[in-house]
Amino acid sequence: MGKARTLAQVYRRFGEVDGAGASPLYARVAVALSESEVALRAIELAPVRKRQPAVVLAALHDLALAGRAPALAAAYAAGDLDGAADAAVDTLVRRADEVVAVAVRRKPRADETGRCAVLYPAVAEAAHRVGADAIGLVDVGCSAGLNLNVDRVGVAYGNGQVLGDASSPVRFSASVVGERPLPARALPEVVARVGVDGDPVDVTDPDEARWLRACLPPDQPERAAQLAAELALAATAPPALLTGDAVEMLPEALARVPEGALPVVTTTWALSRLPLESRLRFLQCLDEAATDRAVAWVSVEGVGVAPAVPTMGDRRASGHSILGVAVFRHSALQAEAVGRCWSRGRLLAWLADS
Repeated sequence: MGKARTLAQVYRRFGEVDGAGASPLYARVAVALSESEVALRAIELAPVRKRQPAVVLAALHDLALAGRAPALAAAYAAGDLDGAADAAVDTLVRRADEVVAVAVRRKPRADETGRCAVLYPAVAEAAHRVGADAIGLVDVGCSAGLNLNVDRVGVAYGNGQVLGDASSPVRFSASVVGERPLPARALPEVVARVGVDGDPVDVTDPDEARWLRACLPPDQPERAAQLAAELALAATAPPALLTGDAVEMLPEALARVPEGALPVVTTTWALSRLPLESRLRFLQCLDEAATDRAVAWVSVEGVGVAPAVPTMGDRRASGHSILGVAVFRHSALQAEAVGRCWSRGRLLAWLADS
């Protein structure tokens, strides 16, 4: 009972505090799970690290999307909070083994949509600084590789600027603060798309794509529609996915960019998962790759996370991220902080002279 009470507190806190603002549906479900001893016992069948609300709720959602929990799916679709709470408890109790199996096999995926809004001007800036006519994109920590379609989306900014492909089925929007406009350059031709991740997601695999949708709360239809559009676009030109350590796989990923094209490595909140030693080796790997040709790195990371990218005096854990553009050429490095962003790229301030 001690374990059950501790788990109950975790779920109640998620429902009343952590998840309450983002998803009223999940808030109600989490509280219901916290109040059901049989549901808590079912959750305890999973390894300790797989008992957290984000994992279990996503596993339940996955079953609903797969058609294996029709009552839960119907309640989610109707936005019926009480019905969803009852159905979630019932599904968890009756299908505990299936829920646990999904939770054990999968890991939660962070919201990946919208990052192209902050990446587009920075990748274009990197290509401009090198004078590149063609680029090869290498996304580190890519997950599903959605960032690799940065040239195939349209982005409307709050200052009236529009970048990218205005006819694209995938459209983003972002607010711009400050007086500097974004550089209005188009991206050069993208001739390679390579993703590197310890556990990449194949967007052409229905089960993998469904899990990405399952990681979004059911009562956020706009985010779900955006993700569906991105997945459909990515599936029309799937990237090459390399599985393994980001630093160890980087040379192979860069080698897949044809000669004559500028390799542009992108990291979006990926380096914070690596210890400092690995981040420094990442930087060294980029430097070593630039012996025979230029290599660019576009980083969107927390303050002080990306080595060699200036912090402009900003404090760590200050609530925003720094947008960096680094160019490695003949073992010489030029790195600049070209902007700041907030809310995972939904708010952007451009700082560089372009």
